[in-house]
Amino acid sequence: MTDFAPADKANILSEALPYIQRFYDKTIVIKYGGNAMTERHLMEAFAKDVVLLKLVGMNPVVVHGGGPQIADLLKRIGKQSEFIQGMRVTDEETLDVVEMVLGGLVNQDIVTLINKHGGKAVGLTGKDGNFIHARKMLVASKEKADQMLDIGQVGEITSIDPEIIQHLDARDFIPVVAPLGADAEGNAYNINADVAAGKIAGVLLAEKVIFMTNTPGVLDKKGQLLTGLTPREVEELTEDGTISGGMIPKVGYAVDAVNSGVKTAHIIDGRVEHALLLEVLTPEGVGTLVKRA
Repeated sequence: MTDFAPADKANILSEALPYIQRFYDKTIVIKYGGNAMTERHLMEAFAKDVVLLKLVGMNPVVVHGGGPQIADLLKRIGKQSEFIQGMRVTDEETLDVVEMVLGGLVNQDIVTLINKHGGKAVGLTGKDGNFIHARKMLVASKEKADQMLDIGQVGEITSIDPEIIQHLDARDFIPVVAPLGADAEGNAYNINADVAAGKIAGVLLAEKVIFMTNTPGVLDKKGQLLTGLTPREVEELTEDGTISGGMIPKVGYAVDAVNSGVKTAHIIDGRVEHALLLEVLTPEGVGTLVKRA
């Protein structure tokens, strides 16, 4: 840890004041996953950041993934992970593992860490209170344009009832959400955590949605970080190949969020310790910000 002089510490805290004032009583949805969730010191830093945001008057809502943990448990039971167009093929046995990892192991680990550092976290899945409604997702085949592929119990969100989240926020709890949903018949679905975070942020009309990833953000062709992007600029950068590969869906989720009413979406590097505080409470930030035009 860097040993700052007392005056430097005071200046750092003073610089955070306008951001604390600006975002007081605002909802900030945080999608938490990737490397930040597998390295213990980063998990501890994340939990401290979330507690601090709550204590200075913001309303953080955590939506987490668990891909590496799911893959590890599947491997241990002798089952190979299979993906089609980035989506995990989820048969009945895989869904059992997904529910165990997301709704149990990972969710409770995050809850425990936040509570350890003085927060009041409550873990839930999208099935609790029936707040994430979903239906089976079919994926378009790349080989046959008119063919849709069934990838099992993978869901797309049809609607969200935010009442349970709002109730927890109002009572100073920190919701920690596992991205599972259910349909009217009670069938469970595995839902992409980025999608869930963006949709929840839109329904809550959040100030920010922050996607914690294992990349610095959107880089130009010289490797320099880009920020302050509008949806139109994102489209242009995608068309000219600056945004490519796995970054395309990540930026797409950010654009969808701002188009649904979220003020700003952020793609930040979860491998940076205290990345959350750096993005929310400093003028420089640590990632790419996407804003409405």
